[in-house]
Amino acid sequence: MTVLYGIDIGGTSVKTAFIGDDGAILHRAEFPTRPETGIEDFLDRLHATYVQEANKAGLSLDDVVGVGVGVPAFFDAVRGMVVEAVNLGWKMVPLPQLIEARFHRPVAVENDANLAALGECWIGAGRGKSHLLCVTVGTGIGGGIVLDGEIYRGKNGMAGEIGHLTVQRHGGMLCNCGRTGCLETVASATAIIRNARQRLSHANGDVQIHGASDVFRLAEQGVAEAREVVAEAADWLGYGLALAATALNPDCIVIGGGVSKAQELFLRPVREAFERYSLERIHEAQVIPAELGNDAGVVGAARLIQQRVARRR
Repeated sequence: MTVLYGIDIGGTSVKTAFIGDDGAILHRAEFPTRPETGIEDFLDRLHATYVQEANKAGLSLDDVVGVGVGVPAFFDAVRGMVVEAVNLGWKMVPLPQLIEARFHRPVAVENDANLAALGECWIGAGRGKSHLLCVTVGTGIGGGIVLDGEIYRGKNGMAGEIGHLTVQRHGGMLCNCGRTGCLETVASATAIIRNARQRLSHANGDVQIHGASDVFRLAEQGVAEAREVVAEAADWLGYGLALAATALNPDCIVIGGGVSKAQELFLRPVREAFERYSLERIHEAQVIPAELGNDAGVVGAARLIQQRVARRR
């Protein structure tokens, strides 16, 4: 039996899974990240979880052929180094080498957004496709690109940063990246919440907006201001997708993240905008919701190490 081990490191928790060669999840686990305890303690707990959960699942560690790891950070694949993971407090950490020293298995590390794209391409919404753009719409807008079934990183790992396409050349809002007019300033969940609060405070000061889901709920109820906010965000996102797709010409565009939970209320106008702004043969690409949810990271991590091991044979 061939088993892959996928790890998805987040700022709050770490998700792990033993995964079969066909992508089937055999056993899941999760534990607190607690980055404040230091990298050595983290690695000790990671390995302990690996051993304990294998025993719980009745799996033999001898069957594990490799370990894939997703990290919310810029990863320098050439040097094998996590350059900086802000939420973890890590800088210049040689994570593949550190994990390999404990697990004694081949290890592959990648940015978590790229792994989500790879997971969706393998057994998720993009299964059976070779060229995929995966866009995560939440607090910000992240992205990952899969070309010919492999993660595309670009020259130095910055490929897929669709949230930082400049869509407003003049008068745009300041983005966290330090520039203005980025796509995530107008189409993210943060933008939807901000715009809804501004408009609804004028129309109805009693309305409370805690998250993007509140805006979608009001839009479904027919509140005009909420519908306008959703329509504008969808139009901006469709425009950004058209720009990216014109360069990539993907088979499909997978939309994940919290905003994707609105399903057709949001995705339908996104598709309409994408078709309006893109060339006819470009908008043959399907715009579809992600399927793997919280499993995307561990599945993508497993697929990454599966590909690495296969290339070494």
